[in-house]
Amino acid sequence: MRGDSRLSRMLHVLIHLGRRSEPATSELIAKMLNTNPVVVRRTMAGLRERGYVHSEKGHGGGWTLTKTLDEISLLDVYDALERPELFCLVSASDHAGCLVEISVNEALEDARREAEALLLSRFATIKLSDIAGEFDRRMDMLSLSSGAQGFET
Repeated sequence: MRGDSRLSRMLHVLIHLGRRSEPATSELIAKMLNTNPVVVRRTMAGLRERGYVHSEKGHGGGWTLTKTLDEISLLDVYDALERPELFCLVSASDHAGCLVEISVNEALEDARREAEALLLSRFATIKLSDIAGEFDRRMDMLSLSSGAQGFET
């Protein structure tokens, strides 16, 4: 089963949008994500419907944030993406009547539900501004480290 990177990719895009003074076109975002502009528009549509971004067509148009990074949580973005699967574990269904299989599947499903609830509650506490702040901290460290060694950034 292939992983779903939409959440991390959209978080990346939203933080870039929060740092831009002008709109970003679907083409620019697609280039950043190494994908197609149609995929960008389709994925961003859920964020637009939730009121996190706005799109403007035509010359000078593109995508902009409608909320600040500290008003958007990871959970908000996850919900706007229609809650992609968090875990790739699936229950076996080879022997539907087997009591061992039923017990195993129930135990795995209970654990998955608990883990998902914990992860989603954590998502609710992380704002995009927290991630952007961590990026700033890393850039500052890199600048200090590069400056001390005489490198230009």
